[in-house]
Order: sequence, then structure tokens, then C-alpha cells
Amino acid sequence: MPFSGSYDSEDATFLLKPVDMPATRIADKEAAIQSGRRHYSEMIAPEALPSERYLALYHAALARNGDRLAVDVASLAAHLAARRPGREIVIVSLARAGTPIGVLLVRTLRAWGHAAHHYSISIIRDRGIDRVALAHIAGRHDPADAVFVDGWTGKGAIAGELRRSLAGRPLGFAPLLAVVADPAGQADMAATGEDYLIASGLLNGIVSGLVSRSILNPDFVGEGDFHACVTYPQHAHADLSRSFVDALAPRAAAAVPRTIDGHAVRRPSLAAECAAMLADISDWAGTNDANRIKPGIAEATRALLRRVPERVLVRDSGDEDVAHIAQLADEAGIPVDRLDPKSNYRAITVIRTLGAER
Repeated sequence: MPFSGSYDSEDATFLLKPVDMPATRIADKEAAIQSGRRHYSEMIAPEALPSERYLALYHAALARNGDRLAVDVASLAAHLAARRPGREIVIVSLARAGTPIGVLLVRTLRAWGHAAHHYSISIIRDRGIDRVALAHIAGRHDPADAVFVDGWTGKGAIAGELRRSLAGRPLGFAPLLAVVADPAGQADMAATGEDYLIASGLLNGIVSGLVSRSILNPDFVGEGDFHACVTYPQHAHADLSRSFVDALAPRAAAAVPRTIDGHAVRRPSLAAECAAMLADISDWAGTNDANRIKPGIAEATRALLRRVPERVLVRDSGDEDVAHIAQLADEAGIPVDRLDPKSNYRAITVIRTLGAER
């Protein structure tokens, strides 16, 4: 049954199945993933609330980069509105990093007088997109009006999964991906190719509607079911989901959009830089498993929060946008090394090997 999480029902419709699933300890989860015994989507790690010190870094990031994000959201919204003039715009955000951006986009588009809808659905690396959720949307809207939305690209794994999942245009959906930041050069539309700190990337469920990342475990997801999730009503007192979009949506609606047509020209060079970075870091880390490398501020942050890191690299230790990464690494006793100052990425986390590499 669709639900809206902790968002207003007009802002988001999650096409996910809430389940009561026990959490798996992070170290056990990591060992199971790396040994090949379990896929990451079959398990969910526990989510703790951030410390006051860490929350202060989130609020500082929102204050520092909020205006930039508002302009980027406005620029994406204007581009989407111009794609198919006079048509409704169906935002299909990829749960869960795409969800706050999807809310901002749908609010901005509606403020400008466009008919817009926002659904948040699951896509899972190596398992594909939720076809049941797609069928739900196709029963209510023209799939040609849909665009898939995420917050950013790391190395482009989800962008690649979207292309593979929709290669045959199932139900009429095309793999059109729009993101705020695309340092990997893998999105069809992006406001920027720079790796910068989007404040929602610092947090987990408490900035994404009190919803977990998606789960695809046959014990909980049967035929005809949406992919699953866990909800966190126990964290309602600390929820920042609405305050994040409430702080930015009016600014995005009032912002002067920039043209983002030039992203298509920049994509090949961004993709080449990303590929070179992955090769260099893989060689440096002594791994042939690209899944152990999490590039970009947001992905590096998520790896520190949800995985078992081996080390972190930052481009500039004095960079305010990576202060939270330095704090997380320090608290966990993770060494921090210097990233190539010419890198398009400002931070990278390398996952520790806990099982045999495949």
C-alpha cells in the first residue's frame, strides 16, 4: 500500500512495502556481502541517531550550501518543465537519496504552475528496478512523462542499473536520470558535474521520510509486492525530513534557474575522469572490486555510516564540505589520506576487506 512516510501526502508517495525486519550488525552484514553469501539488499543495518556534534555539521552544511542547492533544484525543475511543454511531470525518485530531491522538485514545479507528481521507488544494484512499482505508476500516468531522480552520482552504479533495467523500455519507461550533482558523468540531466556537499547526504532516514533504504529479501517480498523497507517511527522526535524541504523549497521556487543544457557536453570528460580515478584507487588499494570504492562526498559519508571502512581519502583536509567525514573517520579510528588535489572528487571511502574478494 503506498504511503508518504513522514512527508505530507502531497509531497511524496513511497511505493515500498514496510516490513518488520531484524537489523543485521554492520560487521556481519559486510562479511556476508563480501563473501557472496548474501546480497546487500537482503539485509538492513541498524540506524542510530547522529550526535549533536554531527547534527551541527549538518545544519552548518545546510546554511552554507542551501542557496546553491536551491538554484540547482530550480535549474533541474526548469529543464524538466521545458522537456515536454504542457505535459504533467512525473518525478520518480530513487529511494532513498533521491527522495528529498524529488520533494523539492515537485514543490518547485507546482509553485510555478505545472502539474507534477512524485513517487519514490526502489532500485537495487545487480537486482534492478521495482517493476511492480513501475506498473503502479504506468496505471496512473503516461510513462513518457516520467523522469527518474537521484541526488547525485558516485561512480554511476545506479545509473548503469537504471539503463540495464529499462533497456527494453518496459511499460514505456525510458531510463532518463536527473540528478543535482553528476561527478561520474552518468546522468542524462544534472545541475552540476561538481562533487559538493548536499546536506541531505549527511543523514539517513531522518532526512528521507523516516524510511530505510530498500530491501529485496524473498522472506519479505513476494510476487506482486513492492520492494520492502523498514520505517523508523521511533525517530520521529529527531526527524528533519520536512524541515529540510521546508527550508529549501521556497528558495528554489524563487530562484532564477540556470541553463543546464551544457551537461551533455561535459559528460564524456566527467565519465573518463571517473574511470581513471577508479583505476588509480583500485590499484592503490590493491582491489579488483569496484564496489569497495565509494567516491564523492555523499557516498563516502554513507560508507562511513553504514559499512566497514578501511580508509578515507580527502582532497583538502581544510575543506568545510568534508569536515563531517573527518569527524566520522576520527570517531571510528579510520585513517585519512590525501586525495589527488586535481581530482574532481573531494572525498572517497574505501571499504575494508572482510571476506574473500570475488
